[in-house]
Order: sequence, then C-alpha cells, then structure tokens
Amino acid sequence: MTDTSHDASAGGDTGASQGPRAGGAPQKDHGRAGRDLKAAVGSAVVLLGSVAASLAFWKPAFMLIVVVALVVAIWEMRQGLLSRDIDLPEQPLMVGGTVMVVVAYVWGAEALVTATAVTALATMLWLLRRGIDGYVRTATASVFTLVYVPFLGSFVAMLLAEGGLGGGGLDDDGVKAIITFVLVTIASDTGGYAAGVLFGKHPMAPVISPKKSWEGFAGSLALSMVAGVLMVTWLDADWWVGIVLGVVGVVMATLGDLCESVMKRDLGIKDMSQVIPGHGGLMDRLDSLLATAAPVWLLLHHLVFA
Repeated sequence: MTDTSHDASAGGDTGASQGPRAGGAPQKDHGRAGRDLKAAVGSAVVLLGSVAASLAFWKPAFMLIVVVALVVAIWEMRQGLLSRDIDLPEQPLMVGGTVMVVVAYVWGAEALVTATAVTALATMLWLLRRGIDGYVRTATASVFTLVYVPFLGSFVAMLLAEGGLGGGGLDDDGVKAIITFVLVTIASDTGGYAAGVLFGKHPMAPVISPKKSWEGFAGSLALSMVAGVLMVTWLDADWWVGIVLGVVGVVMATLGDLCESVMKRDLGIKDMSQVIPGHGGLMDRLDSLLATAAPVWLLLHHLVFA
C-alpha cells in the first residue's frame, strides 16, 4: 500500500529537520516538493503495480503484502523510538500484529478486538523479562504502536473481506473496496500536493508541518470528493455517499499526516527510514492510509455493502 503524497501539500510533512542529520551528509534540496520526485514516482509505480497485480489475480497475495508492510512499519517504529531510548519488543508485536490482520480478514471486527487485547497483554507480559526499569514507558509505547500500526491496518483486511475470502478481480466487492479506499486517499494527497505547490500561502499547522497549507487542504478536499463520487458510482451507491467518503477521507488523511509529523518532530527525525527511494520510510507513506482505513471501512460496510 502506498500513496503519492509529498511535503508541500495538505497531506505531507517536512519531518524534524531541514539541515544535515547528525553524523550524516547534508540533505539534498529537492525544492518545494521536498522529495526526489523521479525516485518517488518510480517507487510508487512499483508498489502500486504489485498491489494491483495481487488484487487482480489472488486476494490472499494482497494480504501477504499487507502483513509484510505492517511488519516493516513496526520495525520502523522501533528504529524511530530508539532515538528516545525506547526499545520496542518487535517479536510479540510482529507476531501478534500478523495474527490480528489474519483474524480480521477471516472473522471480522469482533475477532480483531479480541486479538488486539490478547496481543497487548502478551506484549506487556513479554516486557516483564526486561525488569522494572522503564517498564511503563516501553509498555505504553508498545500498546501505542500496536493500535497505530496493526490495529488500524487490519481494517484494510476487513475491506478486502467484503467480497469473501477468495478470488480477485474487478467483480469482487472486496477488491472494489480496496481500490476505492486507496484512490480516495491518493486523491486527497495528490490534490493537496498540487494545490499546495501551486497556491499554498496560508500555513495550516506551521509549528507541526510548515509546508501544509489551507490551499493544499482545499485541493485535497476537491479532488477527494470527485474521486469519492466516481468510485461510489462504480459501486452502484448514491452520489452523496461519495461526498461523505471524500470529506471523511481528507479529514482523516490530514490528521494522520499531522500525527506522524508530530511524532517525527518529537523523535527528532525527518523520515522513519529510507526503505523506499524518494519517499523515505514506509510509515511516511502509510500515515494517511492507516488513518483513513477504519472510517472508510465503516462507511462502505454500512452504506454500500450492507
């Protein structure tokens, strides 16, 4: 899962620093976009192509992509939190997160809640092996990571399950739900990026993310609503559902970007990692998708597929 957002929009951030990192080379200036666009577009094409191929031929392959993405995201969270001397227990979070995604896909929301609670307790028990010092801080960060990454990511699995557990292709309701979810979010990020670069003058959150602008937010809103209406028309639903979908998608995507911006500034880092050329870390691309997955599932599940 990926998106095409960049830093100059209502849906991107500049991270923690503008200058060279400690012990590293100065960061290359890529202009108002804040990213190497050529590398970013190439990475996005590869990732989106992999997602499209999995959805077209065999949905469980897409589930594998989701699991791998969440495992990498947990690893990135650990790397980021280490800058504040918080060492997340990767093993229970990765194993428990995988279980959460699978049970959400197979058995739905109730099973996800149960698996989340069990994973949280198991992680806290795992941390007892390290002793008392720093227990509360590490346990709190672990539960935060559990909710932020695998719990929110599991709603993607529930979107896919709308069409049953097997199959694939454009006739499958689950595939349609995933495409709708991804395109509405991409529309938010793309509209915000374009409007932010071209017209951005009024900062939305200058302390948190200086390049976010209200003009970018308006661009996000406009393009996301258009995408929402087009997608629900494809799904044979009422046009106003698309408007709601677009508005909710933009609000949640923007909040997701802002939350990750705050987190990175608090940790003193620009990107969560450098695993995706031109984009930084996987979490830098998943922030808006994770935030929109749950409300999009709720809207589609009750207003479209009910």
